[in-house]
Amino acid sequence: MIESKLKSAIRDIPDFPKPGILFKDITPILKDASLCQEIVNAFAEKLKGDQIDIIAGIESRGFLFGLMLAAKLEVPFVPIRKQGKLPFNKIQEPCELEYGSAILELHEDAIFPGQRVLIHDDLLATGGTVNAATRLVQQLEGIVAGYAFVISLDFLKGKESLKMHSDKIISLVSY
Repeated sequence: MIESKLKSAIRDIPDFPKPGILFKDITPILKDASLCQEIVNAFAEKLKGDQIDIIAGIESRGFLFGLMLAAKLEVPFVPIRKQGKLPFNKIQEPCELEYGSAILELHEDAIFPGQRVLIHDDLLATGGTVNAATRLVQQLEGIVAGYAFVISLDFLKGKESLKMHSDKIISLVSY
């Protein structure tokens, strides 16, 4: 089962990036090409039958599997980045992180009105970043078709804040 494989591969880093945070490090997963492919296949299986027009990946770890999944589903991929990283005309949205704040940006031509967007990131914690990404999609009149995460930290209740936008919330491993 993929959940047990992921739990074996993910390493805990205490007090990173600041004291009191137990960081879930996915870099060991990236060294296992077959596990990476299993992740993409698991997402694709869970999305079977859903209409996804585009995948929006959140910087930076959301790019890793988001782009691979977009290629598998044969749909476009767009990056949601931190302020100052995108070169073209963009829209912005502030977000609160578990350990600070940031401004996310998306190119203004990334999503067209009515497109069904799957928002992807490696990890769901409190939902601050993902909710900001959701607002970016909505600013461009996209429809949030769902969310996909490798990891969900369920004790932080991030899923609760997303349910008003979509009941399609996929996570491959939960803590």
